[in-house]
Amino acid sequence: MNRPAAGSAPRRIFIDKQSPKAYHALVQTSEAVRAAATDAGLDRTLVELVNLRVSQINGCAYCLHVHTRAALRAGETTQRLGVLPAWRDTELFSPTERAALGLAEATTEPADATAQKSAYTAARAALTEDQISAVIWVAITINAFNRVSILSKHPVHADS
Repeated sequence: MNRPAAGSAPRRIFIDKQSPKAYHALVQTSEAVRAAATDAGLDRTLVELVNLRVSQINGCAYCLHVHTRAALRAGETTQRLGVLPAWRDTELFSPTERAALGLAEATTEPADATAQKSAYTAARAALTEDQISAVIWVAITINAFNRVSILSKHPVHADS
């Protein structure tokens, strides 16, 4: 067993590498969730907005890096990405996107029962049942990936 020297911070274990079968199962879940989102009619930019908003709440630098790039590749604008933390205060997001973002936030912070009820009510008005399910699963999955990256301290390197 490798132990850190006295007084030094322990090196983080990349749990995705340490337990590859568990991580592979999470990746497979993510692929199934992506397919469910597509089948429910959610476009890639909306899925990436959910991934980014959840990652912002959780403070996951690695997932923010990965999903910002994915959102831009999917056609998202830098303006909307820049104001995403304040999405409620802009008119840049559609009713569908607003419902999905609220539901993703409520999924990420489920202890706030009032916010959860409000988000779910808004989602029922703007999204189909399949879309509601898909958004919740997207949020659950990115929350899991956030924890993997945060607890592993996955690094973010400068673009070259």
